[in-house]
Amino acid sequence: MTTGGGSSTGAGSQDRAGEDSKLDRSVTGVDRLTSMALPLKELLTRVAGYAVHAIPGADGAGLTLIEAGHADTIVATADFVTDVDDIQYGLGDGPCIMAAREGRTVISRSLRDETRWGTFGAQVADLGVHSVVSLPLRIGDDVFGAMNVYAHALDAFDERSAELGEAFAVPAAIAVQHAQVLEQTRRLAEQLQAGLTTRMVVEQAIGVLIGSDSLDVEQARLRLEGLSEERGEPVGVVARALVDEAVLRAGGRGATDR
Repeated sequence: MTTGGGSSTGAGSQDRAGEDSKLDRSVTGVDRLTSMALPLKELLTRVAGYAVHAIPGADGAGLTLIEAGHADTIVATADFVTDVDDIQYGLGDGPCIMAAREGRTVISRSLRDETRWGTFGAQVADLGVHSVVSLPLRIGDDVFGAMNVYAHALDAFDERSAELGEAFAVPAAIAVQHAQVLEQTRRLAEQLQAGLTTRMVVEQAIGVLIGSDSLDVEQARLRLEGLSEERGEPVGVVARALVDEAVLRAGGRGATDR
C-alpha cells in the first residue's frame, strides 16, 4: 500500500509538472507575439490557441474584446467555438459575458445542467460541448475582454484549470492590449492619410474650377459644395470626379496637338 501511495503521489506530481511546462511554453509563445506586430485578429486567434495548449482538457477556445459595453472583436480556434459563442451573444448572456461583467473566472462542468444563463447551457450541450472555463482579460481593474475555453467532455475543468487559466490570462491580457494599441495607431494613421489625400484632391478640384470658370477661391469652394449637394455625394467624391475629368480633357488636347 505504501508503494501504491508513493506511485500515485509521484504520478500526480508528474502531471502537475507537465501542466506547468505546457503553461510555461504557452506563456513564452504569447510573450513572443508582442514583438511581431501582427494584425489584431491574427494575434487574438494565436492567443486563443495557446490557451487551449495551456489548459488541460481543452478542445477549443474563443477570445472576445469588449468595447462600449458590448462584444466587439471575436475570434475562435475552431468552428464549434464560433457556434457556441454565437449562441451566447445571441442570448446576451453566458459565461464569457459574466466573466467580463464581474471580472472573475467562471467555470461550468456540466452545461446541460447549468441554470445561470437561461437556455445557453442546454443549447450548447446539444452541440456536444459540456464544460467551459471563462477568464476575464484585465489590466489592473480594467476588464476589456474575456477568454472562453471549451471542452466536449463533462467535468473537464476544475480549480486546477482555473489556476492555470488565470496564470495564462495575465500575459495574454498584456499581449492583447499591446495589439489593441497598435491596431488603434494603425487605424488613426490610415484615417489621417485618407484625410490628407481628400484635402489634396479638394484643393486640386478648386484649382480646376478657378481655371475653367474664372472663379476666385471662395467662389470655387462654394461651387464645389453646391455640386456635392446637387449630386448627393461627399465633397471628396465630387472633387475626385472633377479632377479626373480635367485630366482626361488635358490628355485629349495633348493628343490633338500632336
